[in-house]
Amino acid sequence: MSTLRIDNAEVIACFDDAGSQWRHASLWIEEGLITAIEPAGTSTQPADEVIDASGHILLPGLINTHHHFFQTLTRNLPAGQDAGLFNWLVAHYPIWARLDPEAIETATRIAIAELMLSGCTTAADHTYIWPNGARVDDQIHAAADMGFRFHASRGSMSVGESAGGLPPDHAVESEPAILVDSQRVIERYHDPSPGAMTRIALAPCSPFSVSMDLMRESAALARQYGVHLHTHLAETLDEDAFCRETFGKTPVEYAEHVGWTGDDVWFAHMVHPSAGELERLGVHRCGAAHCPSSNMRLASGVASIDKMQAAGLRVGLGVDGSASNDSSDMRAEARQAMLLARLARGASAMSAYDALRLATRGGAEVLGRDDIGALAPGMAADVIGYRLDSLGLAGGAVHDPVAALVFCNPPRVDLSIINGRPRVREGQLVEGDLSAWIARHNRIATRLVS
Repeated sequence: MSTLRIDNAEVIACFDDAGSQWRHASLWIEEGLITAIEPAGTSTQPADEVIDASGHILLPGLINTHHHFFQTLTRNLPAGQDAGLFNWLVAHYPIWARLDPEAIETATRIAIAELMLSGCTTAADHTYIWPNGARVDDQIHAAADMGFRFHASRGSMSVGESAGGLPPDHAVESEPAILVDSQRVIERYHDPSPGAMTRIALAPCSPFSVSMDLMRESAALARQYGVHLHTHLAETLDEDAFCRETFGKTPVEYAEHVGWTGDDVWFAHMVHPSAGELERLGVHRCGAAHCPSSNMRLASGVASIDKMQAAGLRVGLGVDGSASNDSSDMRAEARQAMLLARLARGASAMSAYDALRLATRGGAEVLGRDDIGALAPGMAADVIGYRLDSLGLAGGAVHDPVAALVFCNPPRVDLSIINGRPRVREGQLVEGDLSAWIARHNRIATRLVS
């Protein structure tokens, strides 16, 4: 069995239950799992590969709980630059309806590359539009080729404008086709085993783009196969008004009505639930993907994640759509979460460590995983490293290297190990032609709006 030793790290921040931190330590990996963390220089056992991490801080790979990879193709769209959610969506739907398999695959590579270079090693993507022959398979194959740990959502929209929904009719699918394909994707790709690199979730898009029947039938199908459920919920006041007018319920009451509560469910945003609704969702141990950058960009509001956590919800971070952020930078999202919490609730509302915990352990809990999000023997070997002698950390890391990753602005991650294999070294992707991907991505983005 192959072994890898990451040697001489200045700091290893484990984010385990004890909050362990090691100084001048080494981390051992064997067959994709962490086997030991020990003081540097104490082992005489040889390793098949040794990476010198002198001057680095190591921590668990960051975990992104909500994204829309395809939206990298419509970042900074002028028609959506100054719009709230509903008008922003209306501006984008016609463009997204022109996506095809090449566009989905290329956008997936760009999003994953950006995530990887920001320190992310696992992401849940929520693509909910599949036009012109595009399939979730296009994403799964790209993620596997890049060695990225991927929770792929078979998202969907089924209620178009003519039926009272927000998306145009040509951008939605029939519900029987959605359910048939959802079952196909689960049976072909979902891996429930520990250390899995690919898992599937079912993810009808939102209350204003799918029917109650699809919500119920998706939940039944997901629970038949033991996969998780994901959707947008309580993101904006427009959504709240839509749900009250259309269903006579708030968004949370709507979710409860269609059976979407439980520890197999996580919601994106959760900006506008009431205190009582949070208490009810907390009893069921529902999850929430906090997306501070997108919530600010679209002026959706400030999510009360302190109240979510107090109520018992599982909370992680998501970069959200790359056209409502407009980036895929998980470390930056942790910083935004800390800053927004302090703006809303005071300077002690969230520490830098708490922000990173949301981005690691919190994300793992939201995705229902106990094998990632911390550095400890037996955990999956998803490890990232930042150089502490970089310009962005100068004068900061010497005082508190963990907090410096959030308070300061380090460059891209220097080292990323996913499932025991180096995927980023010296700040560069180990495999893949990033320049060629960017050029193809820009050609497709231009074509979509021409």
